[in-house]
Amino acid sequence: MKLGKVELYINEILETKGAMLFSLIDPLDYKSTEDTIKTAKGMSDGGVDVILIGGSIGAQGEILDTIAKQVKENIDVPLILFPGNIATITKYADAIYFMSLLNARNPYWITQAQMLAAPAIKSINIEPLPIGYILVSPGGTAGWVGDVNLVPREKPKIATALALAGEFLGNRFILTDTGSNPSLQGYGPIPKEMIRSIKSSITVPYIVGGGITKIDELREVYSSGADIVQIGTAFENSNDALKTAQAFSRVTKEEGEKKIKKEI
Repeated sequence: MKLGKVELYINEILETKGAMLFSLIDPLDYKSTEDTIKTAKGMSDGGVDVILIGGSIGAQGEILDTIAKQVKENIDVPLILFPGNIATITKYADAIYFMSLLNARNPYWITQAQMLAAPAIKSINIEPLPIGYILVSPGGTAGWVGDVNLVPREKPKIATALALAGEFLGNRFILTDTGSNPSLQGYGPIPKEMIRSIKSSITVPYIVGGGITKIDELREVYSSGADIVQIGTAFENSNDALKTAQAFSRVTKEEGEKKIKKEI
C-alpha cells in the first residue's frame, strides 16, 4: 500500500529530527467544546507534531464530527483519530490509527472491528496508519472495553514478543499504552526496561503512551527508546495547554537531537 501524506510526514520528521510528540484529546473529558478547541490550539501553537482525537467510550457521531471539524480549523498539524470502536470515525480528520489490539482476548478487537470499519474509512478517504496496539497494566478503560490480557509491567519479554509479532504481521507502527491516567491506580509510565527491550527488537517507529505527565518522565521515555511519545492527561489537567506543549516540545527537540547525533 502506498504511504499517505500523514505517514510520510511522520517518517520525515523522525528522520530529520529524531523524535515526535503527539497529544491526545478525548472530547468527553473537557467541560465544553470551547475548552477542547482552546486546548487543541494551545497544543498546536506550542509545538506538538500531531493531535489525536478520540476515546474509549462515547467519542463518536455528531460530537466527534463537530469537535474534529473545529479542531482542524484551529491547528496547523495533522489531526489523527484514536478510535475506541468502529463509530469513532469522522471525515474531518486527516488519518486514523488503524489499530489491531494485539493482546486482546476477544478477536473482535484484533481483526473484526477493523474489517467492519475498513469500508467506511475508504469511502470517506481517511488515511489508515497500520498500528500494532499493546496494552500494559493497568490498562484503564481501554483495557476493560477491549477485554485485554494485559502485559504485566515486570514482563518486558512478553511485550517485546507482541511488538515483534505486530511488525511481522505488517504493522508500520507499534504503540504500547497503559490506558488513561494510570497514576490513579498507583502506576506511572511504561517501565524503561520494557521500552528498551521493544525498541531494540523492532525496526518500525515506536510510540509510547500512558502516564507521562512530567518533564523528567518524558525525557526518560525518549532516552529509553521511544520514537514518539503520546500525551493526553497532562494537557487535560493543565491550565495552560500552550505552556505545557512548549515545555514538552523542548524536551522532544532535545532528545531527538541526541538521537540524531548518536546515529551519525
